[in-house]
Amino acid sequence: MSSSEAADSGKTVREPLYVVRGLCRRFGERAVLDDLSFEVLRGECLVVLGRSGSGKSLTLRQLNGLDPAEGGEVLFEGTDLVQLTERELYPVRRRIAMLFQSGALFDSFDVLENVAFPIREHERVGEDEVRERVAAALAWVGLSGIEDRMPAALSGGMKKRVALARSLVLAPEVVLFDEPTAGLDPVTAATISRLISSTRDEFGTTSVVVTHDIRLARHVGDRLALLHDGRFRFLGCWEEAEQSTDPALRAFLEGRFDSAQEDIDAT
Repeated sequence: MSSSEAADSGKTVREPLYVVRGLCRRFGERAVLDDLSFEVLRGECLVVLGRSGSGKSLTLRQLNGLDPAEGGEVLFEGTDLVQLTERELYPVRRRIAMLFQSGALFDSFDVLENVAFPIREHERVGEDEVRERVAAALAWVGLSGIEDRMPAALSGGMKKRVALARSLVLAPEVVLFDEPTAGLDPVTAATISRLISSTRDEFGTTSVVVTHDIRLARHVGDRLALLHDGRFRFLGCWEEAEQSTDPALRAFLEGRFDSAQEDIDAT
């Protein structure tokens, strides 16, 4: 059962965790985000689709205050992240993890220190506890016993899983995924997909996933959004998406990315 179905059955309270209103972000004359408004519901996985350069990754960075918006609100449990200073954002970011497209591991750190980095940044705990928590996070992603390896010795899929372990080691309430299966073979991509679903199902984590991987989107997403011209052209559940006659959305869902822009331009 998806979280949206659970909400309908009364088993889960689905209040908004994020409320985004009128978000604007420009680069020169180009408005990448133009009066963007949406909600992210607590405990859901929202998938964001869109062509390259449409502002999907930029939208993610707005959700943890990494990129300054020029207008609008990003309310996280009622607190506007746009108005917070870096110091005020620090405790908020402890609750919001981000898995970057590249994994963003530190090349000079071994796996232990990569995964331990958020603990050392945000908490003061003993070394034994650090190692125990790192070991538990690595075990959860299926990589027990690799603490002493360097990133250069890892495959692309292993790097993504180590990065996911690092994202989860502080038990965040939110995880933001930027193209989590990009560059991975189908088997490894399926593993990442299962892990993303497990973060929601086992821990109740709220997640936003930016992806071009329709198989991933179908597997993990409770709702999906299509970003175009700085706004969500579509936002809804999968049943609504499948019933939509929007030609651009249909092109994305059917994997016809080359024709998606043509379909958008034609409407």
